[in-house]
Amino acid sequence: MAQIFVVHPDNPQSRLLEQAGDLLTQGGLVAVPTDSSYAVVARLDDKAAAESLRRLRGLDERHHLTLLCRDLAEISHFAKVENTHYRLLKMATPGPWTFILEATKEVPRRVSHPSRKTIGIRVPDHRVARALIDAAGSPLLSTTLIPQGETHALNDAQDILARYQHDLAAIVDGGPCPMDSTTVIDLTGDEPQVVRVGRGDPSTLGI
Repeated sequence: MAQIFVVHPDNPQSRLLEQAGDLLTQGGLVAVPTDSSYAVVARLDDKAAAESLRRLRGLDERHHLTLLCRDLAEISHFAKVENTHYRLLKMATPGPWTFILEATKEVPRRVSHPSRKTIGIRVPDHRVARALIDAAGSPLLSTTLIPQGETHALNDAQDILARYQHDLAAIVDGGPCPMDSTTVIDLTGDEPQVVRVGRGDPSTLGI
């Protein structure tokens, strides 16, 4: 059964997040609040956990998974960031944005898009999510926690527990968060392309 770690949303207790990070290291999936909605995360280097992540959501290999990173410097380690992208990323991070970028060799091929070799990248503007990344010691593979057959992400730890108590290793309960998706922008073409409009307003980035 999934463990619940109740943390303060603005000053999360490091010992609890370290316990959640240990469960990730052991191959578990963890639900965590972000600045858009709750997400389910796994370690990037864990093949079985990545497969469990897709299975939980009912996603095929062509659906972009997203790397949750701590900052812009970390993004450039896992994605190819052109000079023309840098200003845009600097304006948007941290925040409710997901950028589609070409993955570097640091990203396992099994988690990048099979034909385009791209990956979703974002820096969440949520202290609990970023503290969990710190506790794990590396970016985390993630997807929005939307139940199969539904359209809205879950926003309550007890609801998540009721639905996924046997699928998750832990739920980090940082209280409710927005129930909206990130805005997705594809940066692999000549010009930025808005793929999905969510919490982030593209006009604020000049798109």
